[in-house]
Amino acid sequence: METLRSKQKALRDILRAHAPLLIAYSGGVDSAYLLAEARRTLGRDAMLGVIADSASLPRKALEAALELAASLDAPVEVVPTEELENPDYAKNPLNRCYFCKAELFSKLEKLASSKTFRALAYGENADDMKQVRPGRLAATEFSVVAPLRDAGLSKEEIRTASRELGLPTADAPAQPCLSSRIPHGTPVTRDALAMVEAGEEWVRTLGFSVFRVRHLADFGGIGVTGARLQIAPAEMGRLPALRAQLEGGLRAVGYSEVEIDPAGYQ
Repeated sequence: METLRSKQKALRDILRAHAPLLIAYSGGVDSAYLLAEARRTLGRDAMLGVIADSASLPRKALEAALELAASLDAPVEVVPTEELENPDYAKNPLNRCYFCKAELFSKLEKLASSKTFRALAYGENADDMKQVRPGRLAATEFSVVAPLRDAGLSKEEIRTASRELGLPTADAPAQPCLSSRIPHGTPVTRDALAMVEAGEEWVRTLGFSVFRVRHLADFGGIGVTGARLQIAPAEMGRLPALRAQLEGGLRAVGYSEVEIDPAGYQ
């Protein structure tokens, strides 16, 4: 716990050093904690959270992020982003996230300039450095700081600190954007994202919490659009009783074929 306290002190020092600060805020575990600490450390007038809004952000996630910010008394603005209009993003390459983050940081840079914020920040943590993350290149290009990472905070430490603050995100599962449900190389379209969002909302209404609806534009090579539903192994015991409802609901949102992955969501 003492290590966590020293890292939290380092985090607050970093926040003060870059204030006034504009924060890329998604409502996920990391950015929610970063927003909360910035609000507590800097006050309302020296920080602002910014939510990037596009078709790849579920409406429920946007609503939850805004509600959380309001509960923290943290100022937040919603900024529309147009990554889908960029062919380099829409064709869904392996580095798709780079183009998304570049679009976001470009918008944040303009906003920071107009409102005289000193720096931009985002929620990369220390554990993220163990992975190849294309968005990191965009952050480097736009000189975006990563206070959680630079303070050495791991994901588990962020969850622990979030519990101490009573944040509802403390034990929340990862929530990458809807585009992540579409295999690389398959174009990202508004229609595909809408189907994924509607499909996942249906699964959620049946009580599942950790899952993915994978959008397969050419299911089984037979020229129809299908869904591969992956549910966390811990929740798969409920599948037999709900399989028919799951499959029926996914077909109702537009999927011609539905496959429930026996391996579950990993």
